[in-house]
Amino acid sequence: MFRLTSLNLNGIRSATRKGLADWVRAAAPDCICVQELRAQSSELGPGLAELAGLRGHFYCAEKKGYSGVGIYSRHEPSAVHCGIGVPEFDAEGRWIELRFDTPARRFSVISGYFPSGSSGPERQLAKYRFLDAIGPHLQALRAEREFVLCADVNIAHHEIDLKNWKGNLKNSGFLPEERAWMTQLLGSGGLIDVYRRLHPTEQEAAYTWWSNRGQAWAKNVGWRIDYHLATPALAAAARSAQVHKAQRFSDHAPLTLDYDWAL
Repeated sequence: MFRLTSLNLNGIRSATRKGLADWVRAAAPDCICVQELRAQSSELGPGLAELAGLRGHFYCAEKKGYSGVGIYSRHEPSAVHCGIGVPEFDAEGRWIELRFDTPARRFSVISGYFPSGSSGPERQLAKYRFLDAIGPHLQALRAEREFVLCADVNIAHHEIDLKNWKGNLKNSGFLPEERAWMTQLLGSGGLIDVYRRLHPTEQEAAYTWWSNRGQAWAKNVGWRIDYHLATPALAAAARSAQVHKAQRFSDHAPLTLDYDWAL
């Protein structure tokens, strides 16, 4: 069994101060994909380079205190690939891929952090540019290997994926163009929303992010914007999924899936 967790940290130092290492030790994932490190490589010293015995691999943003992704892994990868080849977004540290190649199989675990457009029109346009770039990149990767992308996509796909969908029809994260992109990715794009494959009708228990405004967390006014997006063979190997809400490390909750897929 291969256990894989995804979590937007909203700052790696903040999350670790809240007990992330102890939680990872108890949850025992093979890999945990993390997003929004908000740290530079020079700041990821001995206390952060490993987490509960898992070795960290990171791709940081050039801008201090911003974005950045990483993967903590129990297993040594065959190769590490950073970025998607688009300078605008590679400078923001939005993609890291660990490749695990054996005689039996070739597959990748990816941590991705999609831009948010909520701060204004300029960032929404950047988000659309990112979606235009990442789609072909995923298709090219799918043609050569199996993979699962663990990502904060910053898009709720369907009405079931957020509490207040009517009030967000014109807001970034639930815009028609964003949702259409997701539909295409999960249709002709050939990828699978693994959580939804296992839990097609789950709503409130599926939320992974809550605004810090009002009492969104207390009232469970959430969004499902964190995903495992996998190639069909890997998705078919998924056996269970869980959103962990007992302990909070950021405004996101960890999402763990178990795959019947051994290294």
